[in-house]
Amino acid sequence: MSIDVNNESGTEVDEQAILDVARYALTRMRIHPLSELSVIVVDADAMEQLHIQWMDLPGPTDVMSFPMDELRPPAKDDDEPPQGLLGDIVLCPEVAKKQGEEAPTGHSMDEELQLLTVHGVLHLLGYDHEEPDEKAEMFGLQAAIVDGWRAERGIEGPSPAPTFT
Repeated sequence: MSIDVNNESGTEVDEQAILDVARYALTRMRIHPLSELSVIVVDADAMEQLHIQWMDLPGPTDVMSFPMDELRPPAKDDDEPPQGLLGDIVLCPEVAKKQGEEAPTGHSMDEELQLLTVHGVLHLLGYDHEEPDEKAEMFGLQAAIVDGWRAERGIEGPSPAPTFT
């Protein structure tokens, strides 16, 4: 899997963890190993510009996803996954830091960025959380992926709960 992480934010982030959790999520979702993903980390001003341009909403947000080939996980275990360009995930560490601090259990900016990376991957794969049943499916899958990744790395304790709706 080709995953590029480009930090343009000026904030130090754990780029290796972002790369690792993205790779884990894509593998778990059975995405073709030759597929490509780009993760861009930007500052609040750049994120606000993207948020206004693409969502017509003011202020910076935590994560945005821009799908390319609209790849989807294979429907059956024995189906061959398609390969292609997944697209871009854009993360904002300033918003992630604030959300992590405000979370009920509190967690670090990097833990929030890991959660947001998985959230972005799921959006690229067609998952959404507009409707209650979609939200339950996406957030359940998101938690399972983050928990599985954390368990593989030997990270104890509960994974961060989503701080977005």
